[in-house]
Amino acid sequence: MPGKDTIERVWAREVLDFRGSPTVEAEIYLADGSYGRGAVPAGISAGVHEVGALLDKDPERYRGKGVLKAVENVRKVIGPAIAGMKTTDQEAVDRRMLEVDGTPNKSKLGGNATLAVSFAVAQAAAASKKVPLFRHLGGDGPFRLPVPVYDMLCGGAHAEDAVDFQEYLVIPAGLPTYEAALRCGYDVYLKMWEILREMGHKLTAWGGPLGPSLKSNDEAMEVIMASIEKAGYRLGEEVFVGMDAATSELYEKGKYVLKRDRRTLDASEMADLWADWVARYPMVSIEDGMSEDDWDGWQLLTKRIGSKVQLVGDDFFTTNPERVRKGIQTGAANAVLVKPNQIGTVTETLETMRAASEAGWGAMLSSRSGEPEDSTIADLSVLPASGQLKMGPPNRQCVIKYNRLTRIVEELGDKAEYAGIRAFKTWSR
Repeated sequence: MPGKDTIERVWAREVLDFRGSPTVEAEIYLADGSYGRGAVPAGISAGVHEVGALLDKDPERYRGKGVLKAVENVRKVIGPAIAGMKTTDQEAVDRRMLEVDGTPNKSKLGGNATLAVSFAVAQAAAASKKVPLFRHLGGDGPFRLPVPVYDMLCGGAHAEDAVDFQEYLVIPAGLPTYEAALRCGYDVYLKMWEILREMGHKLTAWGGPLGPSLKSNDEAMEVIMASIEKAGYRLGEEVFVGMDAATSELYEKGKYVLKRDRRTLDASEMADLWADWVARYPMVSIEDGMSEDDWDGWQLLTKRIGSKVQLVGDDFFTTNPERVRKGIQTGAANAVLVKPNQIGTVTETLETMRAASEAGWGAMLSSRSGEPEDSTIADLSVLPASGQLKMGPPNRQCVIKYNRLTRIVEELGDKAEYAGIRAFKTWSR
């Protein structure tokens, strides 16, 4: 007789993310009447090593970005393959999907199909057990509220006529609670809006990271720091700064081309630039400071400043546990950015987080620029192997995750410990 957590029905549909682009949403229905739902985000800039989303490529429909093929794979291929399996054995379900796909990058079924199902399986299991998702995945914990890492000012592929580096980050790691850190995000964003308007920049849409046309990459950091201080926070004590440089977008023929600064740098000179920034600015995190395949550059950078600042691999690792283990073995980076849609299953996501934690590395959960109505990463961010969550300001699409964390604060009660600055010091333990 099948158990109450047995999968009885699998369904999927095409829905829209917050950019208005199609994405896959899956549902899992269990024998006891419980169900779970999961939907998949998408990014504008994607690393070459991350699993791909299966798109229809029909130019007459959503300009080729439809996902009806992936939806059909969930309904007709994945559903029959996992029917009768137990949702409480997440790894078994995820491994079954990998077997059915049979490709190294999930190109047959689509990483968007597998992740939607994987998210839904986890949510269904939690519903069947009548516990929050983070407790289903993390057992008795301990759990920690993550430091919100705010993408406040954007450039690179995320803006037009803007600075070279992709995201300038506000990090309230020195505040005492998650609630205070959340309020800080609102305060700093509002002050930044005012400062940029006073500088003469025309900002017409409230919400999301701001992308003004600034003179230099350094000027963007100066705006970030001024916004923190004028919002009433102590820079370098309560609130710090960080960077997602996305240097793979700047890498041309073995060189880093900074068009805004009119400079072309080799890996050694790029490491010098970051060492200079760490010396001048209260930085606690640099993401993708070197290109995704510049292993020598990453090792050089880590030797140079890895004891002073968190060096996060995003496009470099693409949430792939094998690439993370190689980074650990070779001394390249000391933290990993975690985006479940880069790898395609909850099991592999958790494996990546555990590998980083066991090495004493940091782990930063991250949203994508195209997020759906799904809060799974908020629950993942309170697991003991995390401690950081990077998203945009606390408005628009991100409020779904921020509000989920507020509910988790209530659930944890007096055990709602804030990760704080310790989350950025794991590599030096």
